[in-house]
Amino acid sequence: MILTSIQPFFKEALERRLFTRRTDLSNSIRLTIASDALHAMKNGTWGTITHIANEYAISRTFIYSLAHALKEVGEFFFGEQTKHLAVLSAKEYAIQLMLSFRMEVIGSIAGISTAMKRLDCQLSSTGAISETLSRIGGLLPMTICSKESIQYLVFASDEIFSKNIPILVTVDPCSSAILRIELSKTRNAEDWKNHFECLKNNGVEAIYLVSDDGTGLRAGHAEGLKETVRQSDTYHAIAHKLGSWADRLETTAYAAIKRECECEKVLKSAKSNRVKIKRQEAYGKAVKNAEQAIKLYDDFCYLYRCIISELNVFDGDGNLRHRQQAEESVEIGLQLIDELNRAGISSAVNKVRRTLPDLFHYFDRAESLVNECKELEVDEKTLCAYCIAWQWGKAVRKAKKSGRKQRAKQQEHIYLETADWLHLQGVEDEGWDKDIQKVIYSKLDQIVQSSALVECINSIIRPYFNTSKNNVSQHQLNLIMHYHNHRRYLDGVRKGRTPMEILSGKDNQKDWIEILFDIIRENDPELLTTS
Repeated sequence: MILTSIQPFFKEALERRLFTRRTDLSNSIRLTIASDALHAMKNGTWGTITHIANEYAISRTFIYSLAHALKEVGEFFFGEQTKHLAVLSAKEYAIQLMLSFRMEVIGSIAGISTAMKRLDCQLSSTGAISETLSRIGGLLPMTICSKESIQYLVFASDEIFSKNIPILVTVDPCSSAILRIELSKTRNAEDWKNHFECLKNNGVEAIYLVSDDGTGLRAGHAEGLKETVRQSDTYHAIAHKLGSWADRLETTAYAAIKRECECEKVLKSAKSNRVKIKRQEAYGKAVKNAEQAIKLYDDFCYLYRCIISELNVFDGDGNLRHRQQAEESVEIGLQLIDELNRAGISSAVNKVRRTLPDLFHYFDRAESLVNECKELEVDEKTLCAYCIAWQWGKAVRKAKKSGRKQRAKQQEHIYLETADWLHLQGVEDEGWDKDIQKVIYSKLDQIVQSSALVECINSIIRPYFNTSKNNVSQHQLNLIMHYHNHRRYLDGVRKGRTPMEILSGKDNQKDWIEILFDIIRENDPELLTTS
């Protein structure tokens, strides 16, 4: 009875099924279809795909999938990349697997050992894995090296910690490449001085340094980079010190409103005149407190947003703002916030004031980069549109809330379309440069206000510390640096490129493990030989 009732359901489901394995389409027929489709796609023959679809009663999507699969197989066996393929020995395969599990999967030593034993690999004991990884890390440098010529970069430097052990890190914000990562016992001026001198000795010098106001870092800059300006991190200088007050004042305002509502409720329930008078006084006091809390919150947030907007490099029309104007406006905003007469806020304002002398150096860098952009074949209005689009693009990356991010994306898209249209009007069709946006963006990306990228590096390498129970060695840091600098981004603004490719401007199709094997063969070939 039950089977009879559900039989129509199965019949209907089979009729609605989207995909059915065609037993009449043998492998040879599928190969013929893929070959004919590839030939038609290469020669641009119109109507061939439709003809094949009708002949075999199959979908065009299925034809394209077969053609794509055949193309991939052909590229694998006959493409240029086959010259990079090498037959790995059992030991090389084990080391490759070990590196992949450790760096890409971020597995623990014990977890890697378990997986390698299951796959019956060599070097599968925890001791062998730990020793091999340490030995490989020992072959790698802790400092990037520019062999051909001196390379001038913006330095973003900061300290990260594994337990209480400081790790000194310097990053290139444009490429995201780690320039030097160093395990240190302390983080005083001498440590940072040596850190910067090692970079200089390896052919990497600073255009300017971006950092927070750490005592040791500032002193190290004064000793090791005397002729280089230090740009205070704008986030730590202002947003970190003042931004938290917006949340506190908002919480206080809502609490005062809630108290007002409670007082109003109990006032309405009063019966006697004596109780009414008493509760009326409490309600009046609550109303006054709520009004003051709301006003303080509104005034502070307005002034805070004004100060933050003064950090923008370009105005609403894409024109470069003047450093002096930004400095004066921020000082006025801080003065007005100070006049709100809130002790904690006044203390934060004084801390911000101490950073002002080093806060606006990036405007000087922006001026020189905009002048370089003006030398390109682009008129002033078009350049302004690209500049404001770039600024909105930065807002997209900085936005935490989805609503703000979406609005910034829309604004960037609008100004990019405007800039492209203006550029198209200003040149002849033959002179249209589709890459002008990339050129302008790459130059403007060198305007660095924050050392936030070091925090991103911290979030990238922190899982490795967690899986090693914070037992960090310099060899481990070297391996992390190599992997990060040579791994290929899968998404984001750097999608499809490695930090080293962006830094050097040269493409390198080799995988990070392949590059690592080349280093091992050159410096420690016995590591790869079968014992």
